[in-house]
Amino acid sequence: MATASPVSTDPAFETNLFWEHYKWAIIGAVALLVVAGLGYTGYQLYTARQATNAANALAAARTASGYEQVIQRYPGSTSAASAYLLLAAEQRGQRNYIEGNKTLQKFLDQFPKHEMVTTAWMGLAANLESLGKNDEALSTYQRLASQYPQSYSAPLALLAQIPLLKAKNKTEEARRVCETLISQYRDSVVASEAFRELMTLPRPSSTPEAMPATTPGFIPMQRPAETPAPKAKP
Repeated sequence: MATASPVSTDPAFETNLFWEHYKWAIIGAVALLVVAGLGYTGYQLYTARQATNAANALAAARTASGYEQVIQRYPGSTSAASAYLLLAAEQRGQRNYIEGNKTLQKFLDQFPKHEMVTTAWMGLAANLESLGKNDEALSTYQRLASQYPQSYSAPLALLAQIPLLKAKNKTEEARRVCETLISQYRDSVVASEAFRELMTLPRPSSTPEAMPATTPGFIPMQRPAETPAPKAKP
């Protein structure tokens, strides 16, 4: 009667058997990891090199065309964000307010979380004011101060609202803005400027109301009758 061959428990034999069965899968996985590691390292090197090149290009730029080249060659980079702001400042210096606002809007669209986003909003409002679009400028300043109350631009946006409100004869609104600046930024330059603006505003009118004659319980005081002077005796 034939007997079954015993199962091998040799670790070396089992390792060789496992290797022979799965070696190509193991080799493929290791190769994939190596390629991924090399790709990540290469990407990191490429990104660092691009960032360096973008920074050098921005440092060399001195004109609007130079800033535009940085934006076109390195879109999405930190240097491109700075180039947008510098380009907008250059356009404002040339009184090209419409193009300046287009540039600032592109910056806001591409870098909505950038640390200089409130600077862009201030530039937009200032350009609108220079274009004579005071209502749009006022709403932009108000939006900035409302959405970014803790930013360094918030008090400047509040201060910029005052002359626009005065021009619209909205004296009480201008007064409230001045009082807000004085109370919230009392140790800053904007508080001093707000106080100066407050002093130029007319004081609120407070005329006391006359008591009506029909008030219940009110009895008008009668003026005593005048006694006629005695006639002189002849």
